[in-house]
Amino acid sequence: MHPILAVGLGEILWDVLPRTRLLGGAPANFAYHVNALGGAGVPVSRVGDDDLGREALSLLVCLGLNIDAVSLDEDHPTGTVDARVDADGVATYVFPDDVAWDFLTLDQSALTLAANADVVCFGSLAQRGEVSRRAVHHFLAATKKGLKIFDINLRQDFYSAEILAASMDAADVLKINDAELDVVTGLFSLPQGEQPALRALMERHDLDLAVLTRGDKGSLLLSPDTVSDLPGEPVEVVDTIGAGDAFTAALALGHLKQWPLDEINRYAAKVAAHVCSQPGAMPEMPRKLRLA
Repeated sequence: MHPILAVGLGEILWDVLPRTRLLGGAPANFAYHVNALGGAGVPVSRVGDDDLGREALSLLVCLGLNIDAVSLDEDHPTGTVDARVDADGVATYVFPDDVAWDFLTLDQSALTLAANADVVCFGSLAQRGEVSRRAVHHFLAATKKGLKIFDINLRQDFYSAEILAASMDAADVLKINDAELDVVTGLFSLPQGEQPALRALMERHDLDLAVLTRGDKGSLLLSPDTVSDLPGEPVEVVDTIGAGDAFTAALALGHLKQWPLDEINRYAAKVAAHVCSQPGAMPEMPRKLRLA
């Protein structure tokens, strides 16, 4: 049996912390974690033809990822983000404009990958510019059989109601955190309360599954006829960078394996807790969490 082919579609960037620099970007993190859990994760992105871009590609190869769908941009630099981690390990981010992933382009090999993908995860950040927004939706349209997960990933003011609505329309699964749900509830005049708000989004956008993460307060999964609401996994947090992406990767694998919602929820929470206990977005995954 072939491993699950999972695409992380969007940004690759360097998280620049006060004392170090770590490779990240939610789609790249997602691809890494799928790979680390036993699937075949592949990033589709763009980096600059510069030292940071070459270092990113080299590191992705060392991490075991296929980089055939990561293109080089001769005109724009590799993306970076200034990440600040507070006393509780929670990260906030500031993103420079006009970097390589804002100009994502798709060649035929990327479109072939779209047609063969079992799952594609994408967010709103990579859609802040028109070029990459078109590329993201072109890729999604070419995804014939794959599950499409919109991990909303609101950053700064790089989103609009139109972008979010179109992305939910294109998706099968919505993944959102509690702070983002507050923003989206106001933006779309949703009913108050987690489940009513998520149910409204599911109905409006014909979603199969809605997923809410609340950090250490647990996670909620809603399908049309099932609810899974579980407490968080106890963990000593080093930082939260990449934890949401790890949750999404584990969720994708469990969902494609048709596990019950409680089993998916529990597994994803364990994976995310492990990432919280380690520095950076792409820590090594213990064998006990791998599916193969």
